Amino acid sequence: MPVAHIRRRWKSLALATSAVLVGLAVPALNAPSAGAATTAYDDTYYAAAIGKSGAALKDSLHTIISDQTKISYSAVWNALKVTDQDPHNSNNVILLYSGISRSKSLNGGDMGDWNREHVWAKSHGDFGTSTGPGTDLHHLRPEDVRVNSIRGNKDFDNGGGSFTDGGGSLTDSDSFEPRDAVKGDVARMILYMAVRYEGTDGWPDLEPNDTVTNGSNPYHGRLSVLKQWHRQDPPSAFEKRRNDVIHDSYQHNRNPFIDHPEWVEAIW
Repeated sequence: MPVAHIRRRWKSLALATSAVLVGLAVPALNAPSAGAATTAYDDTYYAAAIGKSGAALKDSLHTIISDQTKISYSAVWNALKVTDQDPHNSNNVILLYSGISRSKSLNGGDMGDWNREHVWAKSHGDFGTSTGPGTDLHHLRPEDVRVNSIRGNKDFDNGGGSFTDGGGSLTDSDSFEPRDAVKGDVARMILYMAVRYEGTDGWPDLEPNDTVTNGSNPYHGRLSVLKQWHRQDPPSAFEKRRNDVIHDSYQHNRNPFIDHPEWVEAIW
């Protein structure tokens, strides 16, 4: 075979290989950014928020999730029996901080019962149990009466000592650290509340900050730690199901940070 013909074949092969490599290296112009989640709600529920970041994203999500059916505080009891049902025992609920599976029938205020824990402490903004932030299922969870009292209205942070039925949760004089399996859940519930309640509907403007001395102010901390927990504990199947149940059967709104975890960094 002539040498010139061989050279032409090798040149053609090299050009073809280069084209393939370029195609592999250059992403499509319309491809989603790295780490971005996609959901079945992006073209409908979240359509107005897609592509935004910062304050514009927060404002858009507030508008979206504020379209909400509110329930009474007494109705929360039965709702939690559905949203937090033990996937392995339909007669029980899973307690948030303890991780204990306890009978649905043991709801109440006595020792050994479970009650309604406000993850965003209701004294932080003084909204109590009134219909609105005080009854929002996206941050209300079942918890052992005693453990709920131990958590009290403390801000969230790392550190502290263990306690009976804590399930690995820790506490000290001014903060509470939930067990590892629900650290991200807690973070996403706090950040949901900060987007949902912006002071425009008669309730306080709730915001996260980086302190653990918030008292009755409408703030909750510690934001830097909550972001760390959000990263280390991504949404679980239990948390995603809970989001769906609240949306489909009760409030008809969603926690956007379960559907789009990357939006935490996009806002904060």
